Amino acid sequence: MNQFEHQFSAHCETGVTSALLKEKQIDVTEPMSLGIGSGLFFIFLPMVKVMGNPMVSYRSIPGSIFKKVNKRLNIKYSSETFRSNQAKGQQRLDELVQQQKPIGVQANIYWLKYIPENFRFHFNAHNLIVVGSDEHTYKVSDPLLEEYADCDKRILTKARFSKGPLAPKGFLYYIDEVKPGKQDFAPAIYKGINETVKRMLYAPVPQVGVKGIKLLGKHVSRWADKLPMETAVNYLSSVVRMQEEIGTGGAGFRYIYASFLDQAAEKTGNETLNEASVQMEKVADEWRAFAARAVKACRQQSVSQFKEVSQNLVAISEMEKQVLLFLKKRYL
Repeated sequence: MNQFEHQFSAHCETGVTSALLKEKQIDVTEPMSLGIGSGLFFIFLPMVKVMGNPMVSYRSIPGSIFKKVNKRLNIKYSSETFRSNQAKGQQRLDELVQQQKPIGVQANIYWLKYIPENFRFHFNAHNLIVVGSDEHTYKVSDPLLEEYADCDKRILTKARFSKGPLAPKGFLYYIDEVKPGKQDFAPAIYKGINETVKRMLYAPVPQVGVKGIKLLGKHVSRWADKLPMETAVNYLSSVVRMQEEIGTGGAGFRYIYASFLDQAAEKTGNETLNEASVQMEKVADEWRAFAARAVKACRQQSVSQFKEVSQNLVAISEMEKQVLLFLKKRYL
């Protein structure tokens, strides 16, 4: 096995994907992982509650980025789940690690004691890489950390089989076979952007894509009008937390996607992607400004400020729509 290099990243799955490919001598950056893997997404499900708050997600289904990047670059990979069979799931991970394979796993970050306590909450879609082990401990490369960490085997198994939304069911994944220098990035980039544009612009339901962002904006206004202020604050705080703290969220993903478009322009020689990158960075700035306004509205518990935040989200949905339409008309 090539010497595995730990990689500190902005987001867990894109970081893990990039690190696993680089270990195989395929230079795929974290932004390229997000873009080729069509990781940019948005969904708002007001009737589905996660920890008591309406569900908001700024990314695609966990595990999909890794799979799509490898498929689009014609790289063979494997993934396995184990339902509720913890013993079998740990045994299989041990077998693979003993073969000196770096293995990506999905886990609930709450149980990972090497993570600082203030960053630990019940979130089942955290990704990390297991790179070694001894009798009782795994050596892990976690994208959230600047260095390797040790994790008790029993703890990681518990985290891999945590219950609840997005339950990982022992999910693990790894790269089987790669032929360095045989990857054609241009069609992979095209497929990644095409899927993102279609999902974000043309979802058949109003909860998804740019329509979902606009719907969230409308709900923020309703929360202030119809709910107890304490509930409205909890709901809006959760939206901000999902954006700023859990998997980089809204602003973070948009900045990473802007970097992807810039790198894609360099790889393909297409200046349209450079222009789109500049536009997407402005969208990311607005998401970051939204978070600051939302925090202020929560602290002051002001109905009028909730209304401003609502309008801000509606404006962001239109901005993001225009960037995606630009890509559709000028690139796809």
